[in-house]
Amino acid sequence: MLMNLIVVLLMFVAIGAIIAIWTRDLLSALIAMGVVGFTRTVVFVLLRAPDVAITQVVVEVLLLVILIRSAVRREVHTVEGGRKSAGAALAAALVVVMLVLGVIAVRELRPFGEPLEQRAWDAPALTYIDKGTEQTGAGNIVTAVLLDYRGYDTLGEATVLFTAVVGAIALLRRKSRRSGVEAPDEG
Repeated sequence: MLMNLIVVLLMFVAIGAIIAIWTRDLLSALIAMGVVGFTRTVVFVLLRAPDVAITQVVVEVLLLVILIRSAVRREVHTVEGGRKSAGAALAAALVVVMLVLGVIAVRELRPFGEPLEQRAWDAPALTYIDKGTEQTGAGNIVTAVLLDYRGYDTLGEATVLFTAVVGAIALLRRKSRRSGVEAPDEG
């Protein structure tokens, strides 16, 4: 049942991506891409990956705000003239291929609720649970996993969030761009 829902959501993602490719209205394309991103967030939640879902939401919101703001400010709404249909058809074909690969990947997943420890005798979770506190010296096993065993992963997630926030701040600054005042020379 859950796998069928995820497959339907992946199809919805593909349809949204195709709409974003073929629409002539820039704002509509951005909204379609927002729907694609938020649907992927729901898929991450259903796959029990809340950390990835949170990162996806933060990056998605920041990018949508920046892109919609820039699209509305420039008042560019439609694509004028002919569109090269070969490029759009290629992009739509790639979306369909990714959808098919995504459906195959989801179908190959193990049933939810079946712990990895029951399938694999050398699962990292067994090491985390059995030896986590003595190997790391942490009083909390969650902290031990996040900082000692998965430290690079946690650092990567924090870096993505930091980069998204700094990028949003840099793009949304208007005061220095509008005033045209250059910083005085210090030398």
